Amino acid sequence: MVFEDAHWSDPTSRELLDLIVEHVRGLPVLLIVTFRPEFQPPWTGQPQVTMLALNRLDRRDRTLLVEQIAGGKPLPREVVEEIANRTDGVPLFVEELTKSVIESGVLREEGQHYALDRGLLPLAIPTTLHDSLMARLDRLASVRRVAQIGAAIGREFSYALLRAVAGLPEGELHDAIGRLLASELVFQRGTPPNAVYVFKHSLVQDAAHGSLLRSTRQQLHAQIADALEIHFPELMENQPELLAQHYAEAGLVEKSVAYWAQAGRRSTARSAMAEAAAQLQKGLDQLGLLPGNRQRQQQELELWSALGAALRYVKGQGTPEMGHAFARARDLWEQLGSPSEFLHVPYGQSRHHMYRGEFDLAQRLDQDLLRLSSERNDSAGLVLVTIAMAGTCCWSANSLYHGYIWKRSWHFTIQHHIVYFSIKPEATLESYHRGI
Repeated sequence: MVFEDAHWSDPTSRELLDLIVEHVRGLPVLLIVTFRPEFQPPWTGQPQVTMLALNRLDRRDRTLLVEQIAGGKPLPREVVEEIANRTDGVPLFVEELTKSVIESGVLREEGQHYALDRGLLPLAIPTTLHDSLMARLDRLASVRRVAQIGAAIGREFSYALLRAVAGLPEGELHDAIGRLLASELVFQRGTPPNAVYVFKHSLVQDAAHGSLLRSTRQQLHAQIADALEIHFPELMENQPELLAQHYAEAGLVEKSVAYWAQAGRRSTARSAMAEAAAQLQKGLDQLGLLPGNRQRQQQELELWSALGAALRYVKGQGTPEMGHAFARARDLWEQLGSPSEFLHVPYGQSRHHMYRGEFDLAQRLDQDLLRLSSERNDSAGLVLVTIAMAGTCCWSANSLYHGYIWKRSWHFTIQHHIVYFSIKPEATLESYHRGI
């Protein structure tokens, strides 16, 4: 089992990986995980885990790799020396720079070896990996557009989506893909129309994507998002974050906000709270680009309240992050006239202060919610505030007296707040007892 690029994995996938590492201890499985140095796995040091650091290639290995990429035909010594010096032992750079030099026209084949066609100019060999990749893409001018579309879609892209966005005749698209595959910048799985293509490295994708002008890049991302909505409607339900990201790249803020909110709701429904919090925060970041008006306040209230609920599980109820989310949501809630459908906002703020031991503040918030719910004769609000007040009293009594006094305060709390259920159906009272 191979798990590549663990440093880019989402929190839920990391949890799964942690469980797999633990379970393979007693299974006939070899699990290989690759990651960059900044990733700190929690399972290092366990007896079933062996860490292997991949160092840069030494000079001998750089030379051998150059010869292998050249197909076993020796390159001029000064060319090999230049490649070895500039690549600093990075295998991908060695590979790409060697191919770039071979394709550049400064070499000619003479039997079983390469010779310099002219003097080796200082600028004949790119100085960075990005320059090397861009030089190769520039020499693939006829397929560069296809590579750029694929890069805008992602590290991995399907033939079906590429065809929908490119708008090229079938034969021309096949020829362009064939040349791109021959360059070995992209690899293929399956066959068209069910083929999937993968850039050989994220840096290749970055180079192709970075070669686009800003206006062209925005237009391309808008085309991709539109194609996803039209041709792949199932993704709108299953992967709304994809559309959110493309609309954000396209500068279409309102659509991006809508899809980030949808992605956050979907992750919350699947109990992927870390992902939900990240998606909702991205929605808020996008929302900040819109002018302030009542519609924006309404969307912001929805996102902040959802973020506060997610942070309850990601960070904890007494953390500053959750407190900030509900405080901001409370401000918006009051500005919008304290709508009843967002009563969970003052409730969540009260719970935050209760878990921080700030019982006086929590009780004041509970009293405010009680007064508002009573004025509106809002049964849902009365149920919610009763549970809130019971919890606040119990926690404050527990923190002060413990033991026997705590038990008495619990009994007192139930008796004291049961009056708010006196006008409610028996089912509501039963629900309340189950809750406590």
